[in-house]
Amino acid sequence: MPNFTTEDLLLYMYNEMSKLQKAALEKELKTNWALREKLRVLSESEQRLQKLSLHSPRKQTVEAIMEYAANSSEVSSSR
Repeated sequence: MPNFTTEDLLLYMYNEMSKLQKAALEKELKTNWALREKLRVLSESEQRLQKLSLHSPRKQTVEAIMEYAANSSEVSSSR
């Protein structure tokens, strides 16, 4: 029984697995209820995310993050 990870399931969902890996996963899905359930939850989550309307962060927030990153970079290089 191979040990498949969440990352493996995501690769499968987005059709980014090799044919050999895909065949092994599909074989395991036939008999492994827990693995099928994880795949179902991931698929439902992906569908929900597709339906969300996302908004860009405020300009002020982006500027604060960039300033923090620049300051962190300066502190790291002075060590």
